[in-house]
Amino acid sequence: MDANQLRESFLRFFEERGHRRMPSAPLVPPGDPTLLFTSAGMVQFKPYFVGQAKPPHQRLTSVQKCFRTSDIDSVGDSSHLTFFEMLGNFSVGDYFKAEAIPWAWEFETKVLGLDPQRLWVAVYLDDDEAFDLWRKVGLPEERIRRYGEEHNYWFSGEIGPCGPCSEIYYDFGEQFGCGPACEPSHDCERFLEIWNLVFMSFYCDGEKRTPLPSNNIDTGAGLERVASVLLFESEAWDKSRKPSVYDTELFAPIIRRIAELSGKRYGDDEKTDRAMRIVAEHARAVTFLIGDERTPVMPSNEERGYVVRRLIRRAVYFGRQELNIRDRFFADISDEVVLAMSDAHFELNRRHHFITESIDQDEERFRHTLETGRVILEEVLPARRRFASAVRTLRNKLLHLAETLKPSIVDQTTDILNPFLGELRKLSPTQPHNLQLIQVARNALVHPVTEFLGSARQIPWQDYPALILALAKELETASETVSGQEAFLLHDTFGFPMELTREIAAEHGFAVDETGFEAEMERQRERARAASSGTTEAVAADALYASLTPEATVFSGYESLETRTKVVALLASRSASTSSARTDEGHAPAQPRRSRADTQVGPYEVVQNADAPAEVEVILAETPFYPEGGGQVGDRGEITGPNGRIEVLDTQRVAERLIVHRGRVAEGRIAVGDAVTARVDPQHRADTMRNHTATHLLHAALRQVLGTHVRQAGSLVAPERLRFDFTHTEPLTGEQLAEVERLVNAKVRDNLPVHTRTATFDQAMSEGVLAFFGDKYGEEVRVVEVNTVAPRFSAELCGGTHCQRTGDIGAVIVTGESSIGAGMRRIEALTGRGAEAHVRDQEDAFDGISRRLGAQRSAVLAKIEALLADQDALRKRVEKLERSLATAPTSGNLTDKTVNVDGVAVLAAQVDAPSVDALRYRGDAVRKELASGVAVLAAVVDERPQFITLVSRDLVKRGLHAGEILKRVASVVGGGGGGRPEMAQGGGKDSSKIGEALAIVPEAVREMLAAAKS
Repeated sequence: MDANQLRESFLRFFEERGHRRMPSAPLVPPGDPTLLFTSAGMVQFKPYFVGQAKPPHQRLTSVQKCFRTSDIDSVGDSSHLTFFEMLGNFSVGDYFKAEAIPWAWEFETKVLGLDPQRLWVAVYLDDDEAFDLWRKVGLPEERIRRYGEEHNYWFSGEIGPCGPCSEIYYDFGEQFGCGPACEPSHDCERFLEIWNLVFMSFYCDGEKRTPLPSNNIDTGAGLERVASVLLFESEAWDKSRKPSVYDTELFAPIIRRIAELSGKRYGDDEKTDRAMRIVAEHARAVTFLIGDERTPVMPSNEERGYVVRRLIRRAVYFGRQELNIRDRFFADISDEVVLAMSDAHFELNRRHHFITESIDQDEERFRHTLETGRVILEEVLPARRRFASAVRTLRNKLLHLAETLKPSIVDQTTDILNPFLGELRKLSPTQPHNLQLIQVARNALVHPVTEFLGSARQIPWQDYPALILALAKELETASETVSGQEAFLLHDTFGFPMELTREIAAEHGFAVDETGFEAEMERQRERARAASSGTTEAVAADALYASLTPEATVFSGYESLETRTKVVALLASRSASTSSARTDEGHAPAQPRRSRADTQVGPYEVVQNADAPAEVEVILAETPFYPEGGGQVGDRGEITGPNGRIEVLDTQRVAERLIVHRGRVAEGRIAVGDAVTARVDPQHRADTMRNHTATHLLHAALRQVLGTHVRQAGSLVAPERLRFDFTHTEPLTGEQLAEVERLVNAKVRDNLPVHTRTATFDQAMSEGVLAFFGDKYGEEVRVVEVNTVAPRFSAELCGGTHCQRTGDIGAVIVTGESSIGAGMRRIEALTGRGAEAHVRDQEDAFDGISRRLGAQRSAVLAKIEALLADQDALRKRVEKLERSLATAPTSGNLTDKTVNVDGVAVLAAQVDAPSVDALRYRGDAVRKELASGVAVLAAVVDERPQFITLVSRDLVKRGLHAGEILKRVASVVGGGGGGRPEMAQGGGKDSSKIGEALAIVPEAVREMLAAAKS
């Protein structure tokens, strides 16, 4: 049974038992802020399990694409994967253990034909029912194990559905075990978990567990793991060797392609095998993450995109370092993934070109990063060697000092350590971007010394020898080790892999503090967890909103902008709630008393009424207000009741089924139970609708002009503007952008009908309707079509509000196109009144330019071209004059004024130069005359001192650096500068100190030569 047959046999088995086949959800879970990625088959069904939404059927089955970040660093062994496919069957309040356990056994033993003697099972400690059911299907007691929460209790996350579980393990045989007492819980090669039955009965809020509305079943069986077991049971397999997932057809062709590119053979060497497995696994994961049609994840430095970038870079690193593949190769491996898996995942073929383009671009960036990182380390490590040399000198002095025991040892130690600190602070990198690394390395030495000196007078002199020896040892270790902080800085700031830091450091004789590096990584993870703590608060807030009313808010805003309705819940800002929380006669009866924590959402508190000018959140039984979603901003308007009026400033959806109106009580009082009229601001809605329909037209036009790989990746639909983000690897040319705008406006002028209808999700997908980034879809979906008759211009799933005809948009003007990350572009545009105002502003600006130039509108361009030509001619004349001034004879030859500094010719002189360019030309003339030497020229330009520093190449090799010399010189005149080792430029503020600045040049050269020698 191959992988395609395995998928199909699983789905068909459960369809025959009353399950509805469901498509795989995107790898980014729509509408679930608690998860970065879809990590299990049950993720898309979570709302059904917790009672937030009604399932399309109580029995469901799917093959779900999954991704887990927790296993990235483990990939490379024989079993761990980041991307995998999960076979799943689910019951939402229908069947439970009595059906799920026999079906699992039947599929494993009858359909797949696995040897029942090789199957073991684990159940939760006190789950006697599951234990008895496994006995009933024929499994002997000795192959049923009871384990605690660590092994047999499943959580969907810190917050979410959970419950005890029962796992099926495959036994490869005693020869792979850890001894006579080996069992599934042991960490050895004998057992492999292939099936997990979760008896999902509880909800965890992060602290306590409460029963769910019903008992549910969530089954997960890893496709890759089951495939490896089937391979082992095949007649062709050598039973003395345990197969891994990488031996299955899901990976074998990818591994073969890596072997071809590297010239190495899989199976010959474990180190090489591990590298091949990493490249193959990460290629699959990246291909599917970028290739997801609804929610493509592009490589970037943010959240999900950073995960993709990390996978690409980890794979490229191992391909380069361990497999010796020097050319770009990762897109080639991705091609093999598409070829191997597109039969089951058709979207990979449709997205093929875009996937490989995106991967290729990021691999090229990483190759540049590797070269940059290597250059950084090659510059920083010699500086650290100078640290180490200084420490060795100090250590010898301290060891000699420790041999004497007399009161003067305190003063002697201070006399040794203070100059050492001074020498340390003089050492600096040759490139400014290395300064932070050098500072981190320097601090590792400075800190223990300053601590020692700070407490020097409080330490009895008799204790000094032992303390001196300890300090010497600490400094020696620090000087010979690249700290964890340095390694983390390279990794986090420059994207440099830890593995390569270790390798290059070893070449230079340094160790790397990997424990410290891991500690820095954990601190970063803690910062990320702290930054995402709002997710937990959001989930808790949704739970409170859901508790306010059992009924979902009815949305009537497609048909009308005004609705008679009732206030069913009210929250007010806490500052106002103390005075407005009273329950008056005639209003709704008091609710059961809650604790204060149970009635708060952020700055709001549940109340029965609120007075002006309180800020409030209102939930109505029915509303015409559209809640923010799908990129469209929430409606504005007003809610008027018998005793007051609310100005609605924003509308949001909460707890899946409720719509909350946020604003302030503008007049009087609003109370729970009030009969009110809800009115949407018609102008706000109309402007927003124009922009929303325009995004659909833009999307369709982009796909026609650029290709069908273009997919929406986000949008903003506001009344004043629109923003549309989409997947594309290159900037649009001027011609492409003009064609997109032309096509959109042609459809506007055609005044095509915009039609909305409902359909099942499967039906819409079969018709080629587009579904989008971040949206969550139920069984029934809303389709928005532009022109229903052939050829249909646009068809998308969308819950937003739209124009009735494209002509209502008026016009679409594209105002910008830009990059928002690798493989992601953004278009900004205006419609309707916004487009009209933009044209008027542009016309006014053009009129202003015309008046300023004194030319007719039709002659403005010609006038500008003429002015630019005049400017260019003037610039050339000035440059010619400056060159002549720079090379004109002066009183005496400048190079005759050089002095000898330790065998180096050094020139420091002030010259006349009308501009910085003229000073550079003067420097060029000196460079030609001074074959070997250092020159610092100064001039007063626009009443400020300017300097240029030159160092011949032979002296750069001896340790001189023009930028470092310039910094010292320019600091005298209150300025600075920098540049390359051969040439640097800078300036300052005080021209009167030019002579003083030039006077320090010889000493600066002497000190730099001495430092290079040491």
